[in-house]
Amino acid sequence: MREKSRIIEEYEVNPHTMILQPIEYGARTFTKIIEVDDVLISPFKPFDILKKSCEFFGSSYEGRKEGTKRLTGIIYKAPIMVNPQMSIYLFPTSSPVKQECAWVSHTHVRGYERSTNGSTKVYLQNNESCTVPISYSSFENQMLRTSDLRIAYTQRVAEMESKYNSKVHTETSNIKTFYLNPNIKKADA
Repeated sequence: MREKSRIIEEYEVNPHTMILQPIEYGARTFTKIIEVDDVLISPFKPFDILKKSCEFFGSSYEGRKEGTKRLTGIIYKAPIMVNPQMSIYLFPTSSPVKQECAWVSHTHVRGYERSTNGSTKVYLQNNESCTVPISYSSFENQMLRTSDLRIAYTQRVAEMESKYNSKVHTETSNIKTFYLNPNIKKADA
């Protein structure tokens, strides 16, 4: 990782966000934001940044969490679709209300392995790595649960598109049949 980081006041999770990691700053918890090409520090907690980012993209955290529940049945340590159109899916490393909870972008995880003291070393898409406070098996479970969410959402969208496209195709065919068939009497205008 780059050693230099800059402090920012405002931040929304975006396609370059890889990890929101809590760091202690005196008696307060700040966030180390690891992006593809940058490291930033925010005076807000990771969970606060995540909630604000959900709102930025038009939903509340509670709404996104409820969406995850409806699509997958996951309630505890639920992965969140911050913005599914931009493939921004993050998952927590522990209960989101705990101080030590980090949020990891599913898209940016290239690999992971066991680390010391029950932590997991995460290899990121930019060929760098960091250690997060979650056991290997729990991290793997969170990766799978986030994959389940992505698949469930994609399938739901595909079903909707299929129904809509099928309906449009049928209506278009009916219109073509009506106007192109000379045997069908057209109503006077």
